[in-house]
Amino acid sequence: MRLLTEQKKGLLATNFYNLETLHGVLRAARELDQPLILQLTSNSIEYMGLNTAVNSAKTGLKDYGVEGWLHLDHGGSVELAQACLDAGFDSVMIDGSELPFDENIKITKEVVKRASAYNANVEAELGYVAKLGQAHTQMGFTRVAEAETFVEETGVDALAIAIGTAHGFYKEEPKLQFDLLADIHSRIKSILVLHGSSGVPAAQLQQAISLGICKINLATEIKNIFMKTLQSILKQSEEIDLRKVFPKATNSVTQLVKEKLLIVQNN
Repeated sequence: MRLLTEQKKGLLATNFYNLETLHGVLRAARELDQPLILQLTSNSIEYMGLNTAVNSAKTGLKDYGVEGWLHLDHGGSVELAQACLDAGFDSVMIDGSELPFDENIKITKEVVKRASAYNANVEAELGYVAKLGQAHTQMGFTRVAEAETFVEETGVDALAIAIGTAHGFYKEEPKLQFDLLADIHSRIKSILVLHGSSGVPAAQLQQAISLGICKINLATEIKNIFMKTLQSILKQSEEIDLRKVFPKATNSVTQLVKEKLLIVQNN
């Protein structure tokens, strides 16, 4: 990923929630011949089952001929990170962003230590990136000095930073803090990650990539377009064969992800 940063290109990290959204994402990557990261949250793991989710992702990457990796998104505990490492994840995120700074360092160091035995990467988060249901008005941008200390103390491979994004949709256009991003990028060595890209205008995403963001997370828009497409179809049809209905929603995911892949690669 460091090479992508040097080339001022991004790597899209897409969440999936079932077989249909997984196939929709993979088809987009195959059609554009682009690599990507497949992501699972704890809720998705609980919904699908850890082994089923991992096997589906790994088999899908192989069947579609896509270069990709499996990543734990927003892991909330060392135990979950360990379970994912044991299951064959290529990287894990330990999200201690809502903990006191010292506690965030402590839990991240522990996961980095464990991941090293698997040759797996670790992502952490520093600052306030509003999660679903949390207020977008609260702003806790990542502090440059803390980012330096955090990366040095933990040895983390990737750092999600708070520069004005939030998870979920925005009520008004976000205004990313590009000066802050450039300052952080100049001071730390880890890969920089942008969470909450759903709804961020293409121009801002591309500028963020040009200033050091490498990994761009996409989640909310994927499940939104899948469900909105299904809802629209079912209002107009009494079809009960899901094998006929779901493919149209899967296709909508493919088109969305293709658009995002073009944005992050054409900077």
